[in-house]
Amino acid sequence: MHRPSATTESAGQGTVTAKSSASDWGLLLIRLSFGLLMAGHGAQKLFGIFGGKGLTETGKGFAALGFHPGKLFALIGGLSEFLGGLGLALGLLTPLAAAAIIGVMINAMATVTGAQGLWETDGGVEYNVCIAMVALALAAIGPGRLAVDRYFRWGTGGWPEAAFALGLGGIAAAITLLI
Repeated sequence: MHRPSATTESAGQGTVTAKSSASDWGLLLIRLSFGLLMAGHGAQKLFGIFGGKGLTETGKGFAALGFHPGKLFALIGGLSEFLGGLGLALGLLTPLAAAAIIGVMINAMATVTGAQGLWETDGGVEYNVCIAMVALALAAIGPGRLAVDRYFRWGTGGWPEAAFALGLGGIAAAITLLI
């Protein structure tokens, strides 16, 4: 059951009460921890920081998976994680940020973890599914009041936003897998 926030915005009038709710702060905590960790994961690929291998070495790994040119696909994957993660952390363009994360996770499941079964202990899809579902849930729920998106129509989340994130992420993943 969704409880309305103690801070309500008047439909179409944009007025906001001064207090934020526990759910607003909870969504902020989820967005910050999840989004910044995803951005860090992308930064490992792009910049070789936080113990990552950087773009050239990551590109070699992508090439070994059948993505050619590997460095280009490593750049796309790294940017999707980095920018998608930052977008979710800020609550900025949340459905688009969620789509970027979902697309990368679909590709990871299709090319790396899918053949290993469900559980991560066996190298399976468990972790990728969890990441994709958190991103999809943020698109569906919306980023909350403590987000840049609160000023935009898509800032409250909903079925259209969730469908957009899942659809765009799925289409991008399908195109990537077909190339």
